[in-house]
Amino acid sequence: MKEDQQDWQEIDGTILINLPDDFNSKANLGYLVRNKNECMFEVENEMITRVIVVGETRTLVQIHVNNSNQMVVRFLNVSRPLNRSQRAGVVQYIREWFDLDRDLTPFYAMAKADPLLKWPVQQFYGLRVIGVPDLFEALCWGVLGQQINLAFAYSLKRQFVEKFGDSIKWNGRIYWIFPTCEQIALVTPADLADIKMTLKKSEYIIGIAQFMASGKLSKEKLMRMENLKEVEKSLITIRGIGPWTANYVIMRCLRNPSAYPIDDVGLHNAIRHLTKAMNKPAKEELLKLSIRWEGWQSYATFYLWHVLY
Repeated sequence: MKEDQQDWQEIDGTILINLPDDFNSKANLGYLVRNKNECMFEVENEMITRVIVVGETRTLVQIHVNNSNQMVVRFLNVSRPLNRSQRAGVVQYIREWFDLDRDLTPFYAMAKADPLLKWPVQQFYGLRVIGVPDLFEALCWGVLGQQINLAFAYSLKRQFVEKFGDSIKWNGRIYWIFPTCEQIALVTPADLADIKMTLKKSEYIIGIAQFMASGKLSKEKLMRMENLKEVEKSLITIRGIGPWTANYVIMRCLRNPSAYPIDDVGLHNAIRHLTKAMNKPAKEELLKLSIRWEGWQSYATFYLWHVLY
């Protein structure tokens, strides 16, 4: 049976998602495999396997890109949702994860003429800002990554997820589901003591979980706000969330392409690497770059990050 839709279709239970012409499977997979300690999905032989949560429904899927520039989504472990709207939710999650609905033509026009972005764009053309669609997961990842290197952040995330997350087992392997805010709202810092994060980070994560579980913070509320500055202001009132974490979340979860984590060490190191400078860029230089990249700061940042992976 075939179901025609504007951007996806179903054939014999398999979903086919039409991809933008400039989507580069190799570039996006290259980002996904940047750290072997990733615990939220698995990439093997250019095939992604992960659990996707839509409301109360958990589905285990395998994803790959075919020769027709389509993302092929196959449900595993008898987890195909019977409800068509839930299958549409899985498609929407994937589209959001890979930012498939964004037209990158203006970004590439700007970047190809930019002295700093010209090389990264040439190397990674077709790369999308890979997202973190779940707000609680994005906030936790932001907090975990504060003031430590990327490898240690991945180690902390794995410890956190394996201690508190649920999972689906298939074919002898475990596929993890990120803990919900409701689950973490009930724990204490003592419960996180065997995870090698600071006490403050434990308190921050629990506090954020409680704030979200109470309904005071949600992705929907943030998405309804008028502009980036209003969202940033709202987020930084929460203990443990500063401007860097707020912009990271706005970039990776809320999908505002103007988000700019100006204090990001990876961004500074990439700029220093490309310019062969002795010192990290000054704040004035970073602000000038932001003006140059107006409307595409998040994509500029993401491509520069990838220079170092």
